[in-house]
Amino acid sequence: MSRGGTGRGDDGGGTGGHGLGRGVLRPDLAAGRLELRQRQPRPELAPLVEFYWNPRWDLRGQPDHEQKVLAHPNVHLVFEAPIPLVYGVQRGVFRRVLHGRGQVLGVKFRPGAFRPFVGGPVVELADRAVPAAALLGGGVGELSRRILALDDLAEMTALAEEYLLGLLADTEQDPVVAAVADLVERITAGPQLFRVDELARELDLPVRRLQRLFAEYVGASPKWVLRRARLHEAAARADGGADIDWAALAADLGYADQAHLTRDFTAAVGAPPSRYASR
Repeated sequence: MSRGGTGRGDDGGGTGGHGLGRGVLRPDLAAGRLELRQRQPRPELAPLVEFYWNPRWDLRGQPDHEQKVLAHPNVHLVFEAPIPLVYGVQRGVFRRVLHGRGQVLGVKFRPGAFRPFVGGPVVELADRAVPAAALLGGGVGELSRRILALDDLAEMTALAEEYLLGLLADTEQDPVVAAVADLVERITAGPQLFRVDELARELDLPVRRLQRLFAEYVGASPKWVLRRARLHEAAARADGGADIDWAALAADLGYADQAHLTRDFTAAVGAPPSRYASR
């Protein structure tokens, strides 16, 4: 379900009373359709993995549920049927239709942390779902079946971690990964940075160098990451249920005016913020 995640709670921000994190659209409705479990990685994998996420649902005898997610700048390895997939950064709204009964186990990599496993620019995975075997080699399909046959989350993640540690043993360490992950976390923790040139000046990096770094390691442009952080904040406010002064929020988030926020939000979510909030 959440490739762009349901978690840190989901991605990048706290969870609300629904137990789902930022990026999950209509979280109150989603909470009535699925259960989300999460687990932190063991210490040796913490530099690469943010957490594991395990949505489970039982909709037998009920209508299908379409879940939409405003994804974060992370790559996910997802153990699911019929085959495990690697999801690059989903720059649009990610949609997943849930039906019947099922579960998946997702590995949410820290921004930039999947780069050592592919040996090339992560931007090539953007908006794609690639069979995990094509990127990580054989054996991952059988592992996926073993994981999905389990119910205990600790047992599920233990199998995934054994596999990841095996991959890591054959992968050269890249010191840039930690720097990129920390940089993206800084951007997404609070949308106070608004422009790429501001970010480049703060980091003392040329803009083009910053753009190449994000394409190589993150899989999305710095402009997209900055904009998505602001949209997550706007969506979280809209889902909070309180009356919102959209003009004031637009100013707080660095938009030129309310119309600019409305255009940005509508393009990403598919509805103007005021209409989204009123549903």
